[in-house]
Amino acid sequence: MQTQFTDAARERPAIREADRILRTCVHCGFCNATCPTYQLLGDERDGPRGRIYLIKELLESDAGDDQVTRETQLHLDRCLTCRNCETTCPSGVEYHKLLDIGRAEVDRRVGRTPRERALRLGLRKALAEPKRFQALLALGQTFRPLAPAALRDKIPPRSAPRRARPAPERHARQMLILEGCVQPGLAPNTNDATARVLDRLGIGVRAARNAGCCGAIDFHLNAQEAGRARMRANIDAWWPLIEDGAEAIVQTASGCGAFVKEYGEMLADDPAYADKARRVSELAKDLVEILREEDLEALAGSTTANDARRLAFHCPCTLQHAQKLGGAVEGVLTRLGFDLAPVRDAHLCCGSAGTYSITQPALSRQLRDAKLDALEAGQPDTIVTANIGCQSHLDGAGRTPVRHWIELVDERLAAPQA
Repeated sequence: MQTQFTDAARERPAIREADRILRTCVHCGFCNATCPTYQLLGDERDGPRGRIYLIKELLESDAGDDQVTRETQLHLDRCLTCRNCETTCPSGVEYHKLLDIGRAEVDRRVGRTPRERALRLGLRKALAEPKRFQALLALGQTFRPLAPAALRDKIPPRSAPRRARPAPERHARQMLILEGCVQPGLAPNTNDATARVLDRLGIGVRAARNAGCCGAIDFHLNAQEAGRARMRANIDAWWPLIEDGAEAIVQTASGCGAFVKEYGEMLADDPAYADKARRVSELAKDLVEILREEDLEALAGSTTANDARRLAFHCPCTLQHAQKLGGAVEGVLTRLGFDLAPVRDAHLCCGSAGTYSITQPALSRQLRDAKLDALEAGQPDTIVTANIGCQSHLDGAGRTPVRHWIELVDERLAAPQA
């Protein structure tokens, strides 16, 4: 793709990066074939190729018609950032980086309506602070029966009582675990189950006291500097434990994992944090990356033969497209003896996409219903996934129960042997 940026424009880091990415695109359109929003809407501007053209025209112009710019904003907002197009692209276009640049520029030019600003600020303040989120969640659960239907399916019932985590100190091998921002409230047993399974493998996991939200919520709602501030705070919290020998930073939410793995790139121009961020990204591992390297056969030998549940695995976009770990969880579950149902169109997004289910509810519901139809075609007893956003979004439909896959592994290991 040819670009028309001036030399002065290329002095700006964002334009220089956009120019590099744009020039890798060859207009082939393969990306549209796997784009969820293009499949739903059939509008070229709601597919990756069309959005790339919109971003190119936006960045090449000094100023534009306000209505045209707002239309560009609309089509960029509709993108899920699922990165399916990147998996499909034969030219290696780093679309998600270009999208971040385009979204920042269009918001700079036309801003947001008061309603949009209030919603986005509210999401950032409510979701990214665990204690605040848990307080709001408890309030919502109390008054859930009175909530409108559109809101009710986003408020899960209260969690079952939790089993204690084992003490990490009894193992020589130590790893950090990112607790996350919404997961401790929505699915508190996920990280506890992870600690118990890793304990059986001789690995102790601990959370850094001052680590918080990974920064993805702020960053993807175009508060990019606030997102970077959270990255730096997490690095500061983790660094003493990394220096003390922690061998990995385990992520049980694939959305967080995908984001932490990009800390090194996103802080590459920060002289105070560039080296540390790069090291953090190297240490960041999705849970499945840890388990697939361990002696699972020893674990499988301790499981019960009475668990006849059939599972369908929903592979989150952040796991298969961002982290390139498609098929990894299925492989671990198969090694442990689980019965997995086939899932058609497993590459397509479920419509959760961070805060997308709130900012684009109509499109999100269509994608969720289509994904559940595909997952339920094999008649599973339970759907399992690897990301809290997908889990809450799919489970909110009130159809087949949806859980994190590590909880099923933990339960099987804890059950009496046959």
